[in-house]
Amino acid sequence: MKEKLEIPHRNRKVLGTLYAPEQEKFPLVIFSHGYNGHESDFSRMAEALTARGIGAFCFTFCGGSTRDASGFPTTEMTLFTEKEDLLAAVNELKNRQNVAELFLFGASMGGAVSALLAEEIPRSINGLILLFPALCIADDWNKRFPNAADIPERLDHWGMELGRNFFLTARAIDFAAPKTFEKPVMILHGKQDAIVPFRYAERASENYPNAELHYFTNEGHGFSEEGNEKVFRLLLSFLKKCTK
Repeated sequence: MKEKLEIPHRNRKVLGTLYAPEQEKFPLVIFSHGYNGHESDFSRMAEALTARGIGAFCFTFCGGSTRDASGFPTTEMTLFTEKEDLLAAVNELKNRQNVAELFLFGASMGGAVSALLAEEIPRSINGLILLFPALCIADDWNKRFPNAADIPERLDHWGMELGRNFFLTARAIDFAAPKTFEKPVMILHGKQDAIVPFRYAERASENYPNAELHYFTNEGHGFSEEGNEKVFRLLLSFLKKCTK
């Protein structure tokens, strides 16, 4: 069953689709897309999970995409507004009677956001899956803009316009710090990733108390069909281990 959801919070609304299997109780995965992505990026995976008795929620970050229909400007989006959006989704779904366990799955920038939120709400989620997470964001932008005064009011980045606050708020995030999230974490990363170097995934796997790292030798930032099929198999195995 598919259900369109509108989750209001902080004078904006998160728009997404809930994929629910027929079981009375089921684990649920919340999918967070990457930079300028869309909820449809994970619709096929969500359908495949539902067929196996696992629920999914796919949504679009407010202002996190040129295809976002919420009306929230891309120039007001930051990693922290996206974290608020994800938290709103968690709060909406975690207490539903048919949801047994809750997992966060984040890709690229959505992975960075999911990692940030997991540190804050460890009791609300049962596991974390990070697909080529963009844990380089603070490093990359601090390198480009060494001083806050260098940051422009607006910047077109890869076809989406960002506001100054995106860069200002990202400056102090320390993705290299040891992690306090002790529940299972699975990190999936391509060795050929030219956007987020593989060393960031290696460091993250060492910083989590309970993490497993799967590397993909010939994959970059965005996997092939074969790579995505492997991701799905690993996801099923991870969920099975975490829901015994």
